[in-house]
Amino acid sequence: MKKILTLFVMLFVSFGANAAVDAKLVGGAEKYLNSITGLTGKFIQAANAKQEKGDFYMLRPGRVRLDYDNMPVQLIADGQDLYFFDKSLDQITTVPITSTPAGILIRKNIDLKNADINVVETNDYKNSFALKLNLRGQEGLGYMVVVFDKNPVKLNSWTVVDATGATTDVVFQNLKEKTKFGKDFFQIQRHKTISTGDGDDFYDM
Repeated sequence: MKKILTLFVMLFVSFGANAAVDAKLVGGAEKYLNSITGLTGKFIQAANAKQEKGDFYMLRPGRVRLDYDNMPVQLIADGQDLYFFDKSLDQITTVPITSTPAGILIRKNIDLKNADINVVETNDYKNSFALKLNLRGQEGLGYMVVVFDKNPVKLNSWTVVDATGATTDVVFQNLKEKTKFGKDFFQIQRHKTISTGDGDDFYDM
């Protein structure tokens, strides 16, 4: 974990001191992202002074799923909306995927040079490189820093800073390409309520 925290400290110090954009790095990231159809692997998330781990799944366009190991919650994007599902409360919070910086990475076509995605800074390191980006004209929604490994180019981590300044860091591990998922894999499987003589019972679909 110390290594992960050091990486993010290095990133933010570097971005604060350098605001250049390297077109070669942007082009390499764009080519890699458009070559990916689906991924699966592990993640470590740091937010609000807490660390969580779990399983990560992505299928372009538009679908993401994060299952947390030690919390009864899921984060799922189904192609249109992003859902935060609290299983213990059977409660869902929904936002449009287009309103989040993370939605940039799961578009059908990712254009980092000419579309509404604005790469504002890049940094080149020995074994990785990073892009800071936001949605053009929607800078108030926050921004995202995406880190890629070099040789070969591969997704390493991302940091999302929302409109309030809250930061969520996610590091990926053991990422592998995967394109075949179940029909409803990127859908919320909600609890159903049945009426009984002793009150309502809940069960999973």
